Amino acid sequence: MLFNSIDFAVFLPIVFVLYWFVANKNLKLQNYLIVLASYTFYGWWDWRFLSLILFSTIIDYYVGRRLLVEGNVLKRKVLLWISILVNLGFLGFFKYYNFFLDNFVSAFSFFGTELNANSLNIILPVGISFYTFQTLSYTIDVYRRKLEPTKDFIAFTAFVSFFPQLVAGPIERASNLLPQFYKKRTFEYTKAVDGLRQILWGLFKKIVIADNSAQLANEIFNNSDSYSGSTLVLGAIFFTFQIYGDFSGYSDIAIGTSRLFGFNLKQNFAFPYFSRDIAEFWRRWHISLSTWFRDYLYIPLGGSRGGTWMKVRNTFIIFIVSGFWHGANWTFIIWGALNALYFLPLLLLNKNRTNKDTVAEGKYLPSFKELFQIGITFSLTVLAWVFFRAENIGHAISYLSTIFSSSIFDFPKFKTSRLFTLQVIIMIILFIIIEWKGRTSEYALEKIGFRWNKYLRLSLYFSIVLLIFMFLGKEQQFIYFQF
Repeated sequence: MLFNSIDFAVFLPIVFVLYWFVANKNLKLQNYLIVLASYTFYGWWDWRFLSLILFSTIIDYYVGRRLLVEGNVLKRKVLLWISILVNLGFLGFFKYYNFFLDNFVSAFSFFGTELNANSLNIILPVGISFYTFQTLSYTIDVYRRKLEPTKDFIAFTAFVSFFPQLVAGPIERASNLLPQFYKKRTFEYTKAVDGLRQILWGLFKKIVIADNSAQLANEIFNNSDSYSGSTLVLGAIFFTFQIYGDFSGYSDIAIGTSRLFGFNLKQNFAFPYFSRDIAEFWRRWHISLSTWFRDYLYIPLGGSRGGTWMKVRNTFIIFIVSGFWHGANWTFIIWGALNALYFLPLLLLNKNRTNKDTVAEGKYLPSFKELFQIGITFSLTVLAWVFFRAENIGHAISYLSTIFSSSIFDFPKFKTSRLFTLQVIIMIILFIIIEWKGRTSEYALEKIGFRWNKYLRLSLYFSIVLLIFMFLGKEQQFIYFQF
């Protein structure tokens, strides 16, 4: 079920009414309702894959309960590895089986040996990368004795399958979300209004910015041989705003929807395109995933505590694994490695934590130095996104070769109408202005207009709703559903 669909527009109010007006006096009943709603939400896409999420839930609940009473070190490790192998086994089969098979066959072909191995027609379960990491973090934290395992199977099932963030995050930690299923939840009007405001902004990001940028980005990337370098630059920029509007828009809708039901999810994006260096960008982009890799991969590998070689090794491992997490394609691995190369000089010069504050905080505009830093960081990010979007490495190299040719000085030309292209560019500029204005908040629209006249503030919200309906077209899947 898509957040930007009629189905969800009907589904959400029904669940909301049942949750607050039927089950509001019984915490257990509320949790049962969340599980039922979550499984309905997920099964709407393909009910057959409900068995996967249920099986992972049962395994990790059982492992957690056994870890509570098991004192033997070896047996505790066995229990942990059961959870890891089951969860990563499902993820590896559905997401990476054909990738490894094809590369295995290609490797033998390179040395003159032909193997007959057929790829499988495997459907990738939506959100498997997200809920797998979420439930794994629970088991690992219980194993490390950082978290008390739950005795409430329904609460744990609700935690794993919580429908607002089930298929594209944020990837929640059990230490934050799971305890919220134990506590009585009461309806808070201000919290609900804030949630609706964040949902509105998320829909604007998705429908107005991402989906329209996607039309231009797809046209240019799919026909890159026909365009000049200047047009390809614009294509990469359109994709840059497509993926940000799409993914951060999903997170905003998920967090806002959670607030409607009395839950608080962690911020997943913190205005990353205003970053002054790549290290800051990665502290602000997909925060739940980057912190997951930091806590469960980077730090256990030694983090930055060792010598130069260990720092370099661990940096490349975490970025390459992050790239591979996104998809079974060499383009994602190159994208991860390229970001590691961007990040490495900052790490080695001990400048990777220089920019931890909000850019130009308390000021209307950034300084020339900050503007230059933002421009360089944004440009490097755009170039890396070319590998992320390209069909294969050859396509990415061809795309970049054209950008860095004399045709970059040609006037950009599009096959799509000039009026539509101009409209999208104007919407992106408006979007940047609002994001800049609200950059100190959790999301851009959180505090904008609070000091305005009531009717002026409502006019702002009405204008955003109007733009959403003006640009509303065919339902577009969220990019990260494929990851």
